[in-house]
Amino acid sequence: MSIISLSNDVISAQINTLGAELCSLKNTENKDFIWEGDPAYWGKHSPVLFPIVGTLKNNTYTHNNKEYILTRHGFARDMEFELVDQTANTATFSIQSNSTTLASYPFQFELQIQYTLFHSTLEIAYKVINKDNSAIPFSIGAHPAFALSGNFENYSLEFEKVEPLEYTLLENDLVSTQTETIATNSNFVPLTHKLFERDALIFKKLQSKLLTIVEKEIPRLKVHFEDFPNLGIWTKVGAPFLCIEPWFGYSDTTETNGNLFEKEGIIVLKSTDTFQTKFCIEIL
Repeated sequence: MSIISLSNDVISAQINTLGAELCSLKNTENKDFIWEGDPAYWGKHSPVLFPIVGTLKNNTYTHNNKEYILTRHGFARDMEFELVDQTANTATFSIQSNSTTLASYPFQFELQIQYTLFHSTLEIAYKVINKDNSAIPFSIGAHPAFALSGNFENYSLEFEKVEPLEYTLLENDLVSTQTETIATNSNFVPLTHKLFERDALIFKKLQSKLLTIVEKEIPRLKVHFEDFPNLGIWTKVGAPFLCIEPWFGYSDTTETNGNLFEKEGIIVLKSTDTFQTKFCIEIL
């Protein structure tokens, strides 16, 4: 495990080879926008979610008549990544399937994560390579936690578009059939911990592809997720951070049949094909 540092004239980033996890993103004033990872609230910073996002029903699925156990958010966040390329403002990390991953996920793959600084923006790009002789099913997602110093209720979220902000509720960590809509006549949502009393807000069909964190009417940070179809927003009640999570896929639905290939939101990647996506964090 080691820390890889990137910097330019405007921002700097640090990435842990364990999980290829972003653990710091600072401006020239040394302000860190990434949550410090205090385990009293939540001991992570920005884990990568692969090969599933969220939770499987009973943490299991069936493939070729065999049952496999795959725990919440998958195993990539707990694996040591290899640093395969680095420059002053770019670093690329990789993991590949091995005997341990095959025991819970019987598919051959390579996952690459590349971090690149562009002026005041950090781009995080994912590449999944199917190294199997048949199709592989997976989800992938980001889970960055942004530090919110001071009073949580000084902050609000600005959505890119004015739209019905309908989100799906979780039921025992699974996606239920219940939905609610955030009451607002604009694209601004004031942050309150009450909003998260029933866990994460899961947006399956958001039109907005850009969210801005605003502090007392001052925009602080933007998250661009043009390539991602789903989004989670989460915090722990009372915690001084907010997670804005671009996803491909989400937890099992309460009606799942346990077949990963038929899981709602899953990606099925053909043999030898490559899947690529990216999102950006822009410091304002």
